[in-house]
Amino acid sequence: MDFCRRTQNVARTCRHFGISRQTFYRWQRRYDALNLLTLEARSPRPHRHRQPTWSTRLADRVLALRQRYPRWGKDKLAVLLHQQQIPVSTSMVGRILGQLKRHGRLREPPRSGVDRRALRARPYAIRKPKQYAVSRPGDLVQVDTFDARPLPGIIFKQFTARDVVSRWDVIQAHTRATASTAAQFLETLLHRMPFPIRALQVDGGSEFAADFEQACQQCGLRLFVLPPRSPKLNGAVERAQRTHTEEFYQVTACSLEKRNSTASCDSGSGSTTRCGHISRSAT
Repeated sequence: MDFCRRTQNVARTCRHFGISRQTFYRWQRRYDALNLLTLEARSPRPHRHRQPTWSTRLADRVLALRQRYPRWGKDKLAVLLHQQQIPVSTSMVGRILGQLKRHGRLREPPRSGVDRRALRARPYAIRKPKQYAVSRPGDLVQVDTFDARPLPGIIFKQFTARDVVSRWDVIQAHTRATASTAAQFLETLLHRMPFPIRALQVDGGSEFAADFEQACQQCGLRLFVLPPRSPKLNGAVERAQRTHTEEFYQVTACSLEKRNSTASCDSGSGSTTRCGHISRSAT
């Protein structure tokens, strides 16, 4: 204000201090030479507040209904109040609930979400380190399973492995996806891949634990397990399985032959170790 009095120029004062004219005139109206606190920022809180228009009896009734039906919202509670001949709008019920929460009279019950399985202890598998570099074939092979349906009513568990660099696929079908069949698939994978494998990446399925995890440790393969609900991190093998489904199973007429050289069953224990060979039928 002293600068403005000396220059007698509001525009120059605003340019000098880098403020707008609206700010200058607002300060000028509030300026008191004997009390500089008048220039401090004021609270934007409104001077008048909306006062509750409902009665204490209505608030108590809403609280009683909400405690009886803790998961019901304002819409359903308003219907119950109308059935009790209490005319009230849905928005007012919402405002009453908000006030009850702010005053601590209404406490929301803990959410009872779906019970999730406790994470299994993985003695060998770890999360893939961020600094782990993938540059050569075999640096990272993604492994997954999916349900293959070559014929109506017939379902096989296909194990799929894809190298993320070379995009080389190795697949094998079994009647069940268990840790023992996964360990057998690992043997097939190591035999069929044309280059050495240094690391595998799997999801948290039970078939990739126990025997499979021990087999990876015995072979000296690094085993990376994905975080829960993150299939996009295994995108290469997921895309491979989509290709197998769309370009083979959905367009190829298949016949099932059990060949002694490729299929073996353990009828004594009731577990099939490998499924029948899938071949194209003559058309």
